[in-house]
Amino acid sequence: MIRHIVLFTVPHDGNIDSVHEGLQILTRIPHARRLEIALNRKSDPTSKEVDVVVYGEFADDDALAAYKAHNLYAESIRRVKPLREMRLAADYDEAMAFTGADGNA
Repeated sequence: MIRHIVLFTVPHDGNIDSVHEGLQILTRIPHARRLEIALNRKSDPTSKEVDVVVYGEFADDDALAAYKAHNLYAESIRRVKPLREMRLAADYDEAMAFTGADGNA
């Protein structure tokens, strides 16, 4: 399974609600096993920069590619890109993730 995590920042005087709503479009794309769009709680005392988080789980690279090729993905980008500052994305294979010294969770 591929885990897809994207972090967004919104300018200090920006419209975080519009970014959040624009990203919610992504949940209508059928290729994800799970897709969440959330506002960062900003509860970590040393890191409050991230405003919105996208978290997705995909069966494989093909499912992730199909998600990114969907027309609703392009629509979300069209709405959100002009309103956001930073976008950081990471994808990783859950089977390759280190989960503990003995290899178990």
